[in-house]
Amino acid sequence: MKYLPEEIIQYAAEDNVKFIRLAFCDIYGRQKNISVMPGELERIFKYGAAIDASAVAGFGGSVKSDLFLRPDTSTLAALPWRSENGKVVRMFCDITYPDGTPFEADGRYILKNAVLEAEKSGYSFMFGSEFEFYLFKTDENGEATNEPYDRAGYMDIAPEDKGENVRREICLTLEQMGILPESSHHEEGPGQNEIDFRYSDPLTAADNAVTFCGVVKNIAARNGLVADFSPKPIINKAGSGLHINMSVKCESGRDLLPNLIAGVLDRIKDMTLFLNPCFESYERLGKNKAPGYISWSTENRSQLIRIPAAVDNYRRLELRSPDPTANPYLAFALLIHAGLAGMENNLTPPAPVDKNMFTAGEAALEGIDRLPRSIEEAREIAYKSDFIKNILPQSVIDSYCGK
Repeated sequence: MKYLPEEIIQYAAEDNVKFIRLAFCDIYGRQKNISVMPGELERIFKYGAAIDASAVAGFGGSVKSDLFLRPDTSTLAALPWRSENGKVVRMFCDITYPDGTPFEADGRYILKNAVLEAEKSGYSFMFGSEFEFYLFKTDENGEATNEPYDRAGYMDIAPEDKGENVRREICLTLEQMGILPESSHHEEGPGQNEIDFRYSDPLTAADNAVTFCGVVKNIAARNGLVADFSPKPIINKAGSGLHINMSVKCESGRDLLPNLIAGVLDRIKDMTLFLNPCFESYERLGKNKAPGYISWSTENRSQLIRIPAAVDNYRRLELRSPDPTANPYLAFALLIHAGLAGMENNLTPPAPVDKNMFTAGEAALEGIDRLPRSIEEAREIAYKSDFIKNILPQSVIDSYCGK
């Protein structure tokens, strides 16, 4: 719900709000914030809150380093894990230059532009995320160890699954913040968990993804644990993915799923660096149900794109290659543009590959293209891609490509 600035100020006064966190993300999707007192709200709504861009990854150097945070009042949420004796609330912010011009490297701005372009063409996208993460024990100093919280396996229950109460607390906290998880369970790896979200519009889904990571880390810390979102925290065990569910509609009601599949497959190599942005991402791909080939099929979890068994409004594609280190704003924006290209060019997907990609021999996989096998390969492809250059500012591309 979009609130007027005056309503936020009144709410802060009447509900004993003591701190307002103005949240934003760097170009890698890491959440940042500054806290202000309620008495500053009127000024901030009018002028914005200044930050030093030179101190934020990918935001630029020391010359002309002032940027401003402009709160998006529709993202207002209380932080339930903070003290009730003086509430703390959060709003995500858009980032601008001092004259109010949008900052081109702001992920929210990039995603908003993608959504606007889709709307101009008569398309509306929806996204749902499935996050996997590990819980590790801490030492006497509160630092993370390499010992998983439990030794349970896929969908095990308590007492083997020690993460049950932690996931419950995470889900209830998200619910208090207006975010509705769809399901949660123990994953394959020791100490590994998964929580899935209902469908949302792209910007809400990205904001929720960033919020989710913060909630998980805070709840884990409250339980004496550390939450790890890296793609391969334990060698020879299941990696953690960020499976992205995606659908698209138009007013005519035409079935656009084939075009969407084709568009994503066509541009997936260009996008991989931004879906899998760290060295460890490529330790995960091609192993333990993480795809390594560019293929699709129905219900088949060994494929890059899986079409879950569903009907009507629930028909969607599930992209299985991304991992939780991806910036959701950039990931969703790139996927929207890939989908638009698929629909505008009426692309058709190749034949589905109905085989297990992890057990099939080399002969059976001959002719099927692969995802990049290393971050160096992914960087080279992204840096040369006109598709990426038309969507992301050069400063973001350079930062991801190590230029």
